[in-house]
Amino acid sequence: MKLSLEALKNREQWLSKGYALPEYDIETVKRNTFERPEWIHFGAGNIFRAFLGAAAQRLLNAGLMDTGVIAFEGFDSETVEKAYRPFDNLSVGVTLVSSGTVKKEVLASIPEALTMKDDARVKQIFRAPSLKMASFTITEKGYSLRFAERDAQGKPDEATGLMGYLCRLLLERYNAGACPLALVSMDNCSHNGEKLENAVRFVIGAWLKNGYVDEGFVNYVSEKVTFPWSMIDKITPRPDATVMKTLEEDGFEDGGLIITSKGTYTSAFVNAEEKEYLVIEDAFPNGRVPLDKAGIYFASRKTVEDVERMKVTTCLNPLHTCLAVFGCLLGYKTIWQEMGDEDLCSMVNRIGYTEGLPVVTDPGIMDPKVFLSEVLTIRLPNSFLPDTPQRIATDTSQKLSIRFGETIKAYIEKGMDLSVLKGIRLVEAGWLRYLMGVDDNGAEMEISADPRLDEMKTRLGKLAFMHNEGAEEILLPILSDESIFGLDLVKAGLAGDIIAAFKQMNSGAGEVRKAIHALRA
Repeated sequence: MKLSLEALKNREQWLSKGYALPEYDIETVKRNTFERPEWIHFGAGNIFRAFLGAAAQRLLNAGLMDTGVIAFEGFDSETVEKAYRPFDNLSVGVTLVSSGTVKKEVLASIPEALTMKDDARVKQIFRAPSLKMASFTITEKGYSLRFAERDAQGKPDEATGLMGYLCRLLLERYNAGACPLALVSMDNCSHNGEKLENAVRFVIGAWLKNGYVDEGFVNYVSEKVTFPWSMIDKITPRPDATVMKTLEEDGFEDGGLIITSKGTYTSAFVNAEEKEYLVIEDAFPNGRVPLDKAGIYFASRKTVEDVERMKVTTCLNPLHTCLAVFGCLLGYKTIWQEMGDEDLCSMVNRIGYTEGLPVVTDPGIMDPKVFLSEVLTIRLPNSFLPDTPQRIATDTSQKLSIRFGETIKAYIEKGMDLSVLKGIRLVEAGWLRYLMGVDDNGAEMEISADPRLDEMKTRLGKLAFMHNEGAEEILLPILSDESIFGLDLVKAGLAGDIIAAFKQMNSGAGEVRKAIHALRA
């Protein structure tokens, strides 16, 4: 079974192996997309295909759309050259259901996959009055003003960075009639639309100052281009070897792992969990792609913020960080295995239900308790998702202030009893213990990348595994650092318990396990 338009003509071959197939005429959709494009997406990675490509397929199958979504890759052109074009831009979407079911679908909703080498076609798309939305999953780094600096100082036609290139495309649209457009960041970062808008305005503001564009262009972006905020949530790991084997047993020949020279892990298939959430601010000046018919929410900006806050400060991210820190210390290699550990499972349930839910932000469009229940009973225990605590432990110093600090601040603001926050205090202590670089068996342990790692090693000074001398003097200034924890934990009255927990967990082998187990008492 080869992945190609020609091979799809033998539908029975695919259907007999359990693959769902497109229910629309692929060539007609391809032609419609070329003639009147409505949606282009920047960032041709795994979450794009697994989530947005699958959503577009549902809409095409239902006859609610007759154009596909165009993929554009501005960072790693090999993704397009090796994982799209050799397979006629088709891909196999594999949904890993927690019950053990594996759902397989051939996705044909991406008729075109482009790079900067296809500049003429990309410009043609941006000149089209039919274009409603350009969306983005380029990671938070993609919006960095530092990366946009070079394009901001140069001429528009010389821009080669992604944000500069986008601004060049907006200038193309302005000169072709100034049709409205929504630029929608779907990256998993706070206030993503604001980050995209800031990058665009940074570049075009510099162009105006240097005389490369007129005020009419800047006004066009201000008045006719919107930057809706969004919240996205779907676990999409790298292509998994177990899934590859399953596809190979079906007779699928194109499921090998592709690693580009830039380190992108991809394939002709993409695997992801079943649960998915996307909430987008309803600000589409040229009309909407009917994503709401595919289970995606359109809402106000405040609702988007509330959903994000619910997820990031209570219902998912704090639990992930807890499992990351203690999973590393206890030697686990996957998140789902941790959820079979009664002590760890009890701990994340406590942090979610007992400590977090009393101050959770309720967005109104979804029930926080239901969302949390799905996370704890379906998503995190899903043995088909090979996510690791080591990956999630990356950049923990950047996460603690939001994932736990906001809950602590909410307790203080509401005058609630801080002694309830036993799980959160243990995570804060657990992170400091993790920085010792020694697991709970006393063996050396690799610490995941973190921008403040060298700084923290210096600040922790002479503290080491089984050596707690001077712990209070060393840890008190750290625990008062609001840039790490989101507030001064010393002033909040939590430092004493955190230091005591650290000293216990750092006193010898097996003490981390004892501390976690004691939470169940």
